[in-house]
Amino acid sequence: MITRRAILKSGIALAGSAAPWHLWAAPGGQHQPRLLMVFLRGAYDGLSALVPYADSYYFEARPTIAIRAPLRLDARWGLHPALAGSLGSFWESGQLAMVPFAGTDFVSRSHFQAQDWVEYGQPSGGSIDTRSGFLNRLLVQLGGQPQGAVSFTSTLPHALRGPVMVANARVPRGAVNAGRNPSMRGSQLAFQDLAASMYAGHATEDLVREGLGLRREISMDLQNEMMAASRDALPASGFAQEAVRVARLMRERPQHTLGFVDVGGWDTHANQGNETGALANRLRELGEGLQALADGLGPTEWTRTVVVVISEFGRTFRENGTRGTDHGHGTAMWVLGGQVRGGRVVGDQAPIAAGRLHQDRDLPVLNEYRSVLGGMMQRLYGLSLQATAQVFPAAAPRDLGLI
Repeated sequence: MITRRAILKSGIALAGSAAPWHLWAAPGGQHQPRLLMVFLRGAYDGLSALVPYADSYYFEARPTIAIRAPLRLDARWGLHPALAGSLGSFWESGQLAMVPFAGTDFVSRSHFQAQDWVEYGQPSGGSIDTRSGFLNRLLVQLGGQPQGAVSFTSTLPHALRGPVMVANARVPRGAVNAGRNPSMRGSQLAFQDLAASMYAGHATEDLVREGLGLRREISMDLQNEMMAASRDALPASGFAQEAVRVARLMRERPQHTLGFVDVGGWDTHANQGNETGALANRLRELGEGLQALADGLGPTEWTRTVVVVISEFGRTFRENGTRGTDHGHGTAMWVLGGQVRGGRVVGDQAPIAAGRLHQDRDLPVLNEYRSVLGGMMQRLYGLSLQATAQVFPAAAPRDLGLI
């Protein structure tokens, strides 16, 4: 059996079916680097994906949701076992780097506000200048070639809005929305009705029904928040299939050197799970999608591709009372691709212990995403300091050696 890893090492190209796309025929871009941003909407739990297994406080703070058997990457960090079959091979081939303690220095626990700040790429404080997102400003610095970028989202994301025209390959979402599981919700309601019927006529009937009603109301609120936080992004369950389409389009249209896709459903307030469960399933699906992307691009295109996985913020360090996590601060960035100097966990780090958390609840941000991306873009595109400052105003680029 020929595996993806063998294909990457041997240089054998995968044959793909003819793409049914007739979008843009402008030549060029064949030898330029390609950057694809994957935005996880809803704030994913970076401490479950990149696990600080050597920090005992992690297990104390997460008695039921800690990942106790990760795939060990180095002496401190491990990978969620649901990602071992996909990201694990990228790591072994030196094509995946992880950046912990990452995020924005803008502190907000609002999904919408935080997503906007990340996508517009501006310094914290004051109000947002909504005239352009950081990816559109990057296009300006690269020459402003029309149709050089493409968004695989339902609407054009803020990161790509601005003076340079950007194509938007709209994705039909179908009947399934991110964060919505009608069958699961129905089974939960049926169980609550059954529990209420068991206390019919009992002295505690009113108390039980009141408690179940409150539980149902809270559950519905959490479901609604999760769907809203995803902003109609593709659910993780559909990402692998969409990644095949993305790879095919970008392989057959090499002029698209910048892409954006979002994946929703990461707002895990309740029943997050550990090695198995809701979050594990989404991580596995996300990893499989990234693997499908690399396979679909083929070795030649993958060699010039860099994929960055980012989210608006992380989750609380401690688990909450419903075996989930709430809105946090620091998280982990993933950087993978044929041009990546991987097999490393990079960036500033700090001990994880009581008294060392941001606001005594979150992982701190030590690697500000604008600085990390700015340093990476300098290497990837040869941008000057002046050009990088146009993309990320008031951010000092940091070269972590990712490229």
